[in-house]
Formats: sequence, C-alpha cells, structure tokens
Amino acid sequence: MAKAIYSTHLGFFDILPDESPKWRALENIIHEEAAKFNFEEIRTPILEQTELIKRGVGQLTDIVTKEIFAFTKGDSNYVLRPELTAPVVRAYVQHHLGQRGGSQKLYYIGPMFRAERPQKGRQRQFHQFGVEIIGSDNPIADVECIAFMIRIYQRIGIQNFDLKLNSVGDPESRDRYKEVLKDYLKPNLSKLSELSQNRFEKNPMRILDSKEPEDQEFIKNAPVIGDHLNDESTEHFTRVCELLDKLNISYTLDPLLVRGMDYYTRTAFELTSSDLGSQDALAGGGRYDLLVEEIGGQPTPAVGFAAGMERLLIACEELEIKLGSEKSVDIYLVTLGEKAQTWGIETLSKFREMGISATMDYMGRSMKAQMKDANRENARYALIVGENELETGLLTLRNMEESEELQLTIDQVLGKFRS
Repeated sequence: MAKAIYSTHLGFFDILPDESPKWRALENIIHEEAAKFNFEEIRTPILEQTELIKRGVGQLTDIVTKEIFAFTKGDSNYVLRPELTAPVVRAYVQHHLGQRGGSQKLYYIGPMFRAERPQKGRQRQFHQFGVEIIGSDNPIADVECIAFMIRIYQRIGIQNFDLKLNSVGDPESRDRYKEVLKDYLKPNLSKLSELSQNRFEKNPMRILDSKEPEDQEFIKNAPVIGDHLNDESTEHFTRVCELLDKLNISYTLDPLLVRGMDYYTRTAFELTSSDLGSQDALAGGGRYDLLVEEIGGQPTPAVGFAAGMERLLIACEELEIKLGSEKSVDIYLVTLGEKAQTWGIETLSKFREMGISATMDYMGRSMKAQMKDANRENARYALIVGENELETGLLTLRNMEESEELQLTIDQVLGKFRS
C-alpha cells in the first residue's frame, strides 16, 4: 500500500527557503522603521477567546459571521486570531499598560487566520504588520500612524499607491447619520442583498462596505456622513488633513469609506495600489475610541492600522522590487576523506567565531560534486582539503568569482579573513 503524501490545507502555505529572505528583509524594514518612530513591539497569542473577537470586531462583521476559525476546549471557546487590534487592546487592558505613562505606541508582526475563499494575496493563514497608538485623541496620533504606514512602502520602493481618507464621526454623529441612511435605504430595502438587509437595523453603515452587486447602485447614491458630522468631529478631521498636507502626504477623500470593523470612529483610511489588480488593498485602519471600553477598560482613545504582508510582497513582484539579499556563504570547505571531514567540522567553528559564514559537505561526495555544491550555495571561497593537504599543511583556497587559487596554511587563511 502506497504511503500517503500530505500537503498543506487549502488556503495555507509553506514559506520555503528560497522565499524566506524576502520575508526576513521585510520584517527587518518594519523593525527598523518602528524604532525610528519609537514604536515598541508587542506579541500576543495566536489563540484568543471567542467573546473578545466578537465584541472587539463586531457581531455582524463578515469576520465574525463567516470567517473565524472557532472551536471549544473544555468550558472555553477560542478562535485563531483573525486580526490583532482587539488582542493588542486586550493586552493593554489586562496588563495595565496605560500605567506606564503617556500614549502607548505599539507595533506587531504575525500570522492571522480567516476562513475565507483563497485568492491571490488572500489566504486563510496570512500575515500582517501594524501599529496601535493607545491613549491619545490628538489628530497627531492619526497622522503618525499614516506616516509610518506610508514610510514602510516608500522604504521598500513602492510609490504607486493611493491613500483614501474619510471620517466616520463620533458616536453622536454616527447615530444621527445612521437614521439618515436608514431613511434613504428603507424604500428599497427588499432590493438589497440579504447580508445588507440583516445589517439594516443593527449597523446600517456596514452596508456601505458591501461588495454585493445588487447593493452598489444604492451605495453610490447614498448620503455621505461628512455632511452630518458635529463640530468636534469636523475639526478633528480637518486637522488630520492639515497635518497630512504639512507632511506632503497626498490623499483622496472617499466619503463612502467606512472600513470593515465596528470599532472605528472618526478617521478611517485605506491604502490601495493598482499594481495589485482588482484586489488592490494594501493596508487600512483608523481611529477606534470605543474599543478599549467595549472590552472592559476605561474609556481610552486609540488609532491604528494593519497591512497585509503577502499583498505587499505581490506588489514587489509586480514592480520587480528585489527584497532580501541573494543566498551566499563566505567559505565552503571541500573535504576529501574521513580525516579531512573531521578536520573540517572542527575548523568550521573557527570561521564562525570570527563572524564568517561557513559550511561543508555532509555526504562524502566527490570533489567535483562538492565544488558544484559550493557554486550552488554561491560561496565566495572554497577551501579544498584532503589527506595530502593535511600532511603538508598547505590548503588550496579558491576565489570562486575570479577562479584564482592560493596555497596557504590554515593560519594564513584565517588571517586573510580577519583582514
């Protein structure tokens, strides 16, 4: 009976050795830029309580109604985290991070999980990076989030993007706007999609986020929330725009942008790129002044964004942007015979202690096969050692790029790398 060949489940994927340098390079850029902005890294568990995600993300969102991976263990209900804002806020509340003083500037990198239909740049396990600034209601915090987001893409070399911007108001403005929106939609309620009809009573603003074809004509002609903001929300949004102008960050006002989570208030933004085709979203976020209180903390303003890493890497491929250095090793020990192998395994550590990357053949292959492997590993040098070399003390050091060879002792070889 043939053995089963196992593979990853649909929507999950392996990051193989040839791809890992791209991911590592992207992660390094995020860490470096976060340090410049004085953001601190936070890491939360992949598992969270189901109730946290339902309350934090919203009972009627697509994420909660369709996409979470949920299960029960004993008396507890868990989900694989579908996003990281609610978990970060949970950590902020649980560990009293507000007591550290000032606003908390946090960033994260990690995998998320959503049971949605896999497509280009959108898998069931996917990776995001993002930031959360918790504790400030100042428009400066909104702009710092956007500036950091933009900086990552500029650092990588992506210039073809569009920042869409809107204000979804504070609770007072939202409540007033919801009634206006419901009055507009009600005469045609039966013509809306089933999903939008379900959203009509509890959260009609989410209808504006619908992608269902039958909803689009009504969405296009819907009243906009910008006409129904109170003075405080209007002033906040105006200040955000002024600060973005000061930083020469261009943006497009999108009065129908509401984002997909229930916890957003005031500023909402989204970064898109036509280089990704129809699935053009790169990143998105906004202000969520209600979330900390919603999950058990004191009323606390906050703002943040999240960005898909797979989508960013796809954009890099489309634009032929190379992330990560080519695989290479400083020196490859070509060892011929058992004594040379023993000598080689001892000598590897000497190079590595000097900060030199070094490797050798583990399979006892011929010199020709080992030299071919040294080329495949993109080795700068090959050090050829057999029994004769061990007896004479003279080793052959070959410059792989220039095809030049020198006869040197091991001390001379080590000295060459020290210099």
